[in-house]
Amino acid sequence: MKCPFCKASNTRVVDSRPGKIEMEVRRRRECQSCSQRFTTYERVEQVPVMIVKKDNRREEYDREKVLKGIKKACEKRAISMDLIENLVDGIERDLREINEREVSSKVVGEKIIQALKQVDDVAYVRFASVYREFKDITDFIQELKDLRPEDSHALDRISETSDDG
Repeated sequence: MKCPFCKASNTRVVDSRPGKIEMEVRRRRECQSCSQRFTTYERVEQVPVMIVKKDNRREEYDREKVLKGIKKACEKRAISMDLIENLVDGIERDLREINEREVSSKVVGEKIIQALKQVDDVAYVRFASVYREFKDITDFIQELKDLRPEDSHALDRISETSDDG
């Protein structure tokens, strides 16, 4: 394993323990050249899950792409990176439990939406607006009505106002 600091290849494992997710090992390493410490994660390589896009293209599931989308939706919100990582871990676990080699991008998007809905309403609406391709404020209002049915009267007044202009 190369040191991320000095690029030397002489590192040693200082500590190993189970990772946050099943079948993962967290290793604490130390570079013998520069004495810097860093963490690596070892995961079992599994059969890749292929994501079927809207246009029927197929691409391999990309954890980083899901992480990036969730991080963008959670920007400037009080949501820790640990929680975001846990969301991605859960989504990834759910996809593997489906036990299909190909999964629709719709399934992935809905899993992300459901996870964000439980964590933060603003992050949920941000992600939903991009994923569901909201066209105008009416789409936002409808999503907000679905999110908070008890506040629908106030949203109806907003909707009526936006219809006028």
